[in-house]
Amino acid sequence: MKTMQTWLDEYQVSHQNKTNKAIHWVCIPLIFFSVVGLLWSIEFNFELFAGFEANMALLALILVFVYYAFLSFPLALGMGSFSAFCGFLCYKIEKVGFMPVWQFSLIVFVVAWIGQFYGHKLEGKKPSFLKDIQFLMIGPAWIMADIFKKIGLKY
Repeated sequence: MKTMQTWLDEYQVSHQNKTNKAIHWVCIPLIFFSVVGLLWSIEFNFELFAGFEANMALLALILVFVYYAFLSFPLALGMGSFSAFCGFLCYKIEKVGFMPVWQFSLIVFVVAWIGQFYGHKLEGKKPSFLKDIQFLMIGPAWIMADIFKKIGLKY
């Protein structure tokens, strides 16, 4: 199994262009959020606590946490915090009711992927996930690792 640093170094190779990196800084968290939102909309038929319904996002995010924990526990904690924030946003969107969470998430997903592909066009390199699908999970960790570096935390 590759180490987290090996994954991040390999991911970095196709993300050198300054504009592409900036686009990824915006679009990767939006895509992560939108996937959480789409999964949030698949509800199970039981309440976890205080009116909070169980959903597919909760199950998926537990598995995502385990995946990251095998690679880097500190990054798993960071991604877990971001995951909780995404869940909180989904909950708020659901409660406000201006648009179904799945619909809002689908719009965000499409717009963010357009941004990603535009960034790779500028970069002149194919997205990493075309080489290995696991890079879809490494992208968010790449952003989190950069945040860790900027604030002086080791991962």
